[in-house]
Amino acid sequence: MFSTVLIANRGEIAVRIIRTLRAMGITSVAVYTDSDASALHVRLADQALHVPKYLDMEALVAAARTSGAQAVHPGYGFLAENAAFARRCAEEGLVFIGPPAEAIEAMGDKIRAKRTVAEAGVPVVPGGIGADLETWTDFPALIKPSAGGGGKGMVLVRAAAELPEALASARRTAEAAFGDGTLLIERYIENPRHIEIQVLADTHGAVVHLGERECSLQRRHQKIIEEAPSPFVTDAMREGMGAAAVEAARSVGYTGAGTVEFIVDGISGDYHFMEMNTRLQVEHPVTELVTGLDLVELQVRVAAGEPLPFGQEEVRLRGHAVEARVYAEDPVRGFLPTGGRVLALREPAAARVDSSLAEGVVVGSDFDPMLSKVVAWGEDRAAALRSLDRALASTAVLGVTTNIPFLRALAVHPDVVAGTLDTGLVERVLPSLALTADVPDDVLAAAALVFHSTPPPADPWEIADGWRVGERAWTTWRLESRDGVHEVAVRGLPASGAEVRTAEATATPARARVEGGELVVTLGARAVRYVMVREGDTLWLGRDGMAWTLTRHRIGDPGDRPGGAGGGDGVVRSPMPGTVLLVKVEPGDQVSEGQPLVVVEAMKMEHTVTAPVQGTVTELPVRAGQPVDMDAVLAVVSSEE
Repeated sequence: MFSTVLIANRGEIAVRIIRTLRAMGITSVAVYTDSDASALHVRLADQALHVPKYLDMEALVAAARTSGAQAVHPGYGFLAENAAFARRCAEEGLVFIGPPAEAIEAMGDKIRAKRTVAEAGVPVVPGGIGADLETWTDFPALIKPSAGGGGKGMVLVRAAAELPEALASARRTAEAAFGDGTLLIERYIENPRHIEIQVLADTHGAVVHLGERECSLQRRHQKIIEEAPSPFVTDAMREGMGAAAVEAARSVGYTGAGTVEFIVDGISGDYHFMEMNTRLQVEHPVTELVTGLDLVELQVRVAAGEPLPFGQEEVRLRGHAVEARVYAEDPVRGFLPTGGRVLALREPAAARVDSSLAEGVVVGSDFDPMLSKVVAWGEDRAAALRSLDRALASTAVLGVTTNIPFLRALAVHPDVVAGTLDTGLVERVLPSLALTADVPDDVLAAAALVFHSTPPPADPWEIADGWRVGERAWTTWRLESRDGVHEVAVRGLPASGAEVRTAEATATPARARVEGGELVVTLGARAVRYVMVREGDTLWLGRDGMAWTLTRHRIGDPGDRPGGAGGGDGVVRSPMPGTVLLVKVEPGDQVSEGQPLVVVEAMKMEHTVTAPVQGTVTELPVRAGQPVDMDAVLAVVSSEE
């Protein structure tokens, strides 16, 4: 067995691998770039070494040599499915904790993979390659990067007119994310379910499967909520799909942990091979919870030459597990990437959390927006979903906007609860989830009470309790949030007894106190506990998985905040922190309303910013490759009017 393992990755997967290595008594070595110097995986590892980039193979190999590691665990993403990296490790006498380079090549190229598994008798979706891309006529169709994964670069095309732009966008994403712009196209199956099989293989010829995972809840081809087992798969389907997955693994001499993904007709149950991910999957925890196995430990043991300690007949599934991915993105603003410093963090004690978060960590736009995974188990599916909702409600991330409110709303949607899933469900039900930036009255009241509780100055006439000769008067607090500016009136002292009045509301008795590091606010007979951080005139509050930022303005302050991506004034702003990918106009150009001006990229996602009005481009202060903050001015269009 290895004494030291280097983890060639970052974020929550690096933290998760460190946990298992520690339990096995193996020294863990982390790597980090400049932007990750204070990251959680760096803090937790036994050793940590700086590298220029996570994709720098030579730097990673040198770090392994320096640390005395005998093996390298690639995690997922980055170099996990890079055959050249696996070979480079072998050249240096390092064990690559993953499949052989030949298996990575065979399955990493989706075109070759489809041919290989088809020859092994595994059903595949009809598709076209090479020159067929530009002349494809069978719509709807799905474009995929041949070397990719994780949904990046996948584009659904419903008509021939959409094909040229879709191919260009997919190629750009594929080249940026994977260094390979090769694409494939295949027939798109309407209302499909995405179901995958976890396989394990050792170096002694044994190959088993650990059942399936349902991954149909996706947005933009990115998985959001996964579960095991699937509510759709019968015992007979599981046996057939499992056997097909095992044959797919055998066909390329696979060893280690891998996942065979199938696209499944949600009516007939017919399944087709989609791809094989030659690595650990993001959603592997749900399989671990229903099988009781540690997949990272099994990866390490297989890489060390040990045989699998069980056979197929010994694999048992118990209960149900559901995982939700917490992303740094804003559901109210079209799921655009967000960022910032984590000011306060609360994670549920009654659920598994695989996380890269810690208070003080800065979330930037350099990497994938996934921050953590909240995973719940129950005796049955209904119990697991209830447990997941409670766990998400107990999660608070202040300082970085996340998708937690969206996850909670989705997990309790009737179709999700019923298990009637398909990969298009999220987009269909999104408008009905009632996602909003509106701040509830009780949150506004809590914020006003906090500001009203500011320690008084020495002069009693300046105490903010609203006292006037003959009566207690109201003090009005002007609070700015994403949804606008609100005025909330308070009188009295919150610690001993006050009243609060929001817009068009009657006065409500109120108290506020800090208890156990959290804010407890009582309005009438209802007490609510908040996670709270205050810095000067800005307050962050969190409860029930939601978070709000409110800024105090004195009466008479304008309290106005710049708008979003554009506005009627012709000023075009960046909707997210990121990097300018393309500038499609020049100063002096005449543009029409809605015409694309600038493409901004963050976390491998492109967003096209358009002209808010018809007119002339009078200012263009950005260039391709330039980093921009949220709300940075990208262009100014002067209206012809």
